[in-house]
Amino acid sequence: MENCVSMYSEAKMIEEDMARKPEGSEWAVTLRKSVKSLHFGSWEEKEAAAEEIRKLAEKAGLKRRKIMVGLGVIPPLVAMVGSGVVARQVLAVQALTELANGSFTNKALIVEAGLLSKLPDNIGVLDLEEAQKQEFAQLLLPISTLANNQISLTSTRIIDIVVPILTSSSSNLRTRESCLSTLYNLSSVLDNAAAFISSGALEILLKLSLVKYSSEKALAILGNLAVTLAGRKALELNPLVPEGLIEIMTWEEKPRCQELSAHILMILAHSSSSQRQKMATSGIVQVLLEVALLGSPLAQNRALKILQWFKNERQMRMGPHSGPQVGTVMIGSPVNRRDLQDEGKRTMKKIVRQSLHKNMEVIIRRANGAEDSSKFKALVISSSSKSLPY
Repeated sequence: MENCVSMYSEAKMIEEDMARKPEGSEWAVTLRKSVKSLHFGSWEEKEAAAEEIRKLAEKAGLKRRKIMVGLGVIPPLVAMVGSGVVARQVLAVQALTELANGSFTNKALIVEAGLLSKLPDNIGVLDLEEAQKQEFAQLLLPISTLANNQISLTSTRIIDIVVPILTSSSSNLRTRESCLSTLYNLSSVLDNAAAFISSGALEILLKLSLVKYSSEKALAILGNLAVTLAGRKALELNPLVPEGLIEIMTWEEKPRCQELSAHILMILAHSSSSQRQKMATSGIVQVLLEVALLGSPLAQNRALKILQWFKNERQMRMGPHSGPQVGTVMIGSPVNRRDLQDEGKRTMKKIVRQSLHKNMEVIIRRANGAEDSSKFKALVISSSSKSLPY
């Protein structure tokens, strides 16, 4: 009953539109003819109608696109997607993409009409032209925005379709960007982490994070996955972690990538002492010092936070096991707890100055802009290290 009322309401809107503008009358006549062909025409007539609806939707505003959907164009278009004929599928996908533009309701109706079950399983490996793959990717992008809403969306199905398109050797930059944006929308729902792992998407995203043109979006997705237990465990077990993320933090020309990589490393370092050990072995301290000095404000804060954890951990190791136990006084020696603490602080300051001195030399050589590096070295040696946490 509700659908009938809705259809009647949409028909009244068309009549009002026809009464106001001559071009509205022409638009309504063309739409009615296309709707009739979609429902009752031959395949050739359906294809022509799908093309006409795409053109009408492309030029129409949101109000008219809702009218078109109200007249029942979505179910026959979705049926065309499942026809198995590539040219016919692409025409339907193009029309649906235009209808979905800017309308939550239209997107939801497309999903409810069974779009995901009609899409081919192997789009990424089909003998399709690049433009055709791009059409499928561009339809799935607006559909993926439903992930954060109370809509029954089979995210695993979308991931299984998008990942092969993303990794296809023929996919161009625009297609890959659409795929990565779709995956980002899905990754914002924590329950989807398992689907990313089982599909192999996490491994692919780690590899794409090391490619500068795709790194930022890939890292943003990995950051969403890292906050889940399953995602974090999968990252910890991957051989590209943490070395690949540390390498990204050296990209001075990509500050956003540095920030995102530092975010993931923070999550891993905070939850696992074994990961902190792997990071230390991989030379993360030197990289963190450079980022803390030269990175963006956000990257600096994250680098300093990780450095603080390394400092605290080292202080714990140097605590009661680095000398006489608390309460024990050695004969001939006035050592006590305060002496040990002061000695530890002096040692740490010495290590910091030496490490900072070494890293400053590296930074100076990279910048190649210092006229007198000896003056800069003297400044570093004489400066206090209290502002650094490590």
